[in-house]
Amino acid sequence: MDKLLIRGGRPLQGEVTISGAKNAALPEMCAALLTAEPVHLINVPRLHDVRTMRRLLENMGVATETHGERGGMSFVAPDTLKPEAPYELVKTMRAAVLALGPLLARFGHARVSLPGGCAIGARPVDQHIKGLQAMGAHIVVEQGYMVASLPPGRTRLQGARITTDMVTVTGTENFLMAATLAEGETVLENAAQEPEITDLAEMLIAMGAQIEGHGTSRIRIQGVDKLHGCTHQVVADRIEAGTFLCAIAAAGGQATLHHARADHLDAVIDKLVEAGVQIDAQAEAIGVRSPGRAQLKAQSFRTTEYPGFPTDMQAQFMALNCVAQGTAVVAETIFENRFMHVSELARLGAHIAIDGRVATVTGGAQLSGATVMATDLRASASLVIAALVAAGETVVDRIYHLDRGYDAMEAKLRGLGADIERIST
Repeated sequence: MDKLLIRGGRPLQGEVTISGAKNAALPEMCAALLTAEPVHLINVPRLHDVRTMRRLLENMGVATETHGERGGMSFVAPDTLKPEAPYELVKTMRAAVLALGPLLARFGHARVSLPGGCAIGARPVDQHIKGLQAMGAHIVVEQGYMVASLPPGRTRLQGARITTDMVTVTGTENFLMAATLAEGETVLENAAQEPEITDLAEMLIAMGAQIEGHGTSRIRIQGVDKLHGCTHQVVADRIEAGTFLCAIAAAGGQATLHHARADHLDAVIDKLVEAGVQIDAQAEAIGVRSPGRAQLKAQSFRTTEYPGFPTDMQAQFMALNCVAQGTAVVAETIFENRFMHVSELARLGAHIAIDGRVATVTGGAQLSGATVMATDLRASASLVIAALVAAGETVVDRIYHLDRGYDAMEAKLRGLGADIERIST
């Protein structure tokens, strides 16, 4: 099991290129199931979850191919594929549930294992099931699988008005893909507004779908008889960009993030500026300059759905708060078990008190190296950020979580001057 060895105390300087967004690439790989024609994606990140999704699609019978230096990947989903996602390939990745809508829409039936992923709290699939049932699907859960089919005599899903009980990103994506081939109009109320959903919608439009309102809480889809292939570039990963912004802010220094979208990070950037970090938002890049922790002010925030402060940036900004000056209150409203990194940050010397879903961070901590264990994807990133500041050596264990969401993070940090290396055991 690989580990990271980090010797802290170095400022970060230079340039780094932000990869394509995992949370856009995974649903867009599933969107290839909607057509028998070739689908080409550009800027696909090199991540464990992407490899798992590729194996999942290949297991169904999808032909895949990688090409070029820009993260190119092609998919051809024949009419003869097997619409099933087995547990062995789904257990480590929640995004596999995104195969359900496309398979059901195109083939009229599907068998998809209940998903796994990070243990950060309840993320029930009941909203997916309710929404697809509203479109006329018959779905039962048996032996750990969601088994879906169309009623006798039906060859297509039916358009419907779907209002979810909560804002769900993967639910919105599943309904969006399923509705493209449904009969009639589908209206998604309380839809998620994340940039990754907008990117997926733009890809589907390029495939011939009729969609409007993406990027808002109400999306309208007019179903079409057939979709065709397309070439689409995956949007930049705003969470990777935000993670590097927090790392540079905490360690101090100056850098440029290429292929980064500042307009997708408004809530995070606002807090960084309030903390004392200088941000230069450009068209396809973000410049960042930090005076270092001694001159930064800890910032309170509350996670919420986009365009609010993202839960996927909570752990990374908390690491920054640990070494900034002052006290900050962090409220986590999305997942009930997303403070697992707190005990590991405390091993490095952080001062954090938890009361339910609220963490109070007393900043100004003098962190020192220790062995810590990653508990989930974003927790891993927070430990790396803290280790970059801590005196001495820090070993971050169980970094397979990190590899699920960050494309060559240690290599990119080394390019900025960090003393970091991967240890294979």
